Parts: sequence; structure tokens; C-alpha cells
Amino acid sequence: MQQYILRRAILNIFVLWIVATLVFFAVHVLPGNFAAQQFAGANLGGVTPEAIARAEAVLGLDKPVFEQYGTFLWDLVQFDLGESFRSKRSVWHELGRAVPYSIELGVLIVLVGFTIAIPVGIISAVKQDQLPDYLLRGGAIFALAAPVFWTASIGVILVLQWDLFKIDVDGQPHLWEDPRLALQWYLIPMFAGGIASTATTMRLLRSQMLEVLREDYVVTARAKGLPERTIILRHVLRNAWLPVLTVMGLTVATIIGSQIVLEQMFNVPGVGRLLFQAITLRDTPLLEGLVLVVAFVVVFTNLFVDLLYGLLDPRVRLA
Repeated sequence: MQQYILRRAILNIFVLWIVATLVFFAVHVLPGNFAAQQFAGANLGGVTPEAIARAEAVLGLDKPVFEQYGTFLWDLVQFDLGESFRSKRSVWHELGRAVPYSIELGVLIVLVGFTIAIPVGIISAVKQDQLPDYLLRGGAIFALAAPVFWTASIGVILVLQWDLFKIDVDGQPHLWEDPRLALQWYLIPMFAGGIASTATTMRLLRSQMLEVLREDYVVTARAKGLPERTIILRHVLRNAWLPVLTVMGLTVATIIGSQIVLEQMFNVPGVGRLLFQAITLRDTPLLEGLVLVVAFVVVFTNLFVDLLYGLLDPRVRLA
């Protein structure tokens, strides 16, 4: 087990280096940079190439690309992600402000999604080709097809039309500071995101359970007279769980950086919104740091999921 974890950790570090390299060169091959973007955004008349060159020299953008790349890697080895061009604060500081919001919203989305998807998938498999199965599958297809911004917009319209509660997009409270206001603020995006993430998990769980239900040991368990609930929960669900666990792990891994649309709509100052701003402003250090942190969470969450395989299924040998 220790050797497997060590090998995967080394492989993950290699993957992170590839991601860092690709992001660095992808940003630098694009025309323009933060200095030119700022002058253009300010709409200043008479901006000369010399003024832009001076701004680039201050930011270190005038150096050769491979020299910048070497400096970037050396700082990365020292866990230094640099400073944001826009705020002049460290990328770690910006992450410290944004990550809690993304985790709060992401956890709520995952809870809503899994709370709906797991029982719906079980019922749909048990009631195969019956009315509940058709209705639930139809709902899953609708949830998969409906864009998350459309679902969120419908939610906002309903709340405003019936004056159900106040959506405080300016206060930006944390859950531990003011739970009531925070939940009101997160309520629409968490259900919009949760419904959107339900369909894939539900459909995969249903297909895996239908496959397991045809196994000989399930037929044997029914022949022995075991209650149907025991068969479903102890035998079928347990053996259908591993592929679903992979999808759930990927869903959890992407909660930090995948809510760009919802964070923009509801003014949530999370990682997704910060990433959008970094791309728009060409804030290179912030963009590179955010992508690396999201990649780190994804690859090591996958490692954690693989380790869970060994705990849930003794037949899986990791080393």
C-alpha cells in the first residue's frame, strides 16, 4: 500500500508539472498581456508603446519566455505562486479569501445532488420499466439537458415573484457567520447546481444496479428468502457502488473550481469567479496559481478514491 501511494504521489507531481507547463505557455502564446489589457480597459488616449513597455518591465513581462518559465518553476518548487498583478497581493492570499466560499457552495451542491441521485437511482433500478422508472429517468434527462444558469434563473424569478425570501448578494456572509442569510444566499445556486449534477450519478447507479441484479448471488439470496430491502442495500448496492464512487469522487474534486457560472450570477467571491476575472484581466500569476490548485485537488482526490476502492472491495489490490 505504501509503495502504491508513493508511486501515485510521484505520478501526481509529474501531472501537476505538465499542467503548470501547459498553462504557462498557453497564457504566454496569446497576444497581449496584463499591461496592454489595463491600458485598453482604461481607455486612455495617446498610450504609446513605450508606456506599455515600461509597464511590462515593472511586471517582469519583458523577459524572454523561457526565463520567465524558469523563474515560475523555481518559485513553484518553493511553493511560491507569486503575486496577483491586479491586487498586488500574493496568490495564496487571494486563494485564502476565495476557497472558503467555493467549499461552502460546493459542499451544499454535492449534498443536494447526492441526496437526490442515490435514492432516485435505487428506486429507478428496483422499479425498472415501470411508471416510477420512466418518470425518474425523464426527470434525470431533463436535469442533464437544462443549463445550470437557466435553472438558477427560474429559481430567482420564482423567489422574486412570490417574495419568498431575500437574496443578499452584497453581504456575502459565510455559513459560520450568519447561517440563515448564508443559506438564503446559497439556496438557489445549490439546488441549481445539485440538480444539474444529479443526472449522471443517478443514471450510472441505475445501470450498475441493474447489472448486479442479474448476478447469480442475487438470485440465490432471493431463493433463500432474504428480504428485498436487505438484498438491495447489502448485496446489490454495495457491489454497484465502485463505478459510482469514481463519478462521485470526480464531482467532489471539481467543486472548488467548477461553479464559475453560479458564482458569477450570485456574486459569490469564490475560486470560479476569481478564475474568470484572472482570465479576463490576463492576471497571469493568479490564473496559473488557481489552475494548479484546482489540478492538485483533482489528482489527489482521485488518489483518495482509489484508496477507498481497497477498503470497499477486498478483491481490489492496489500494490
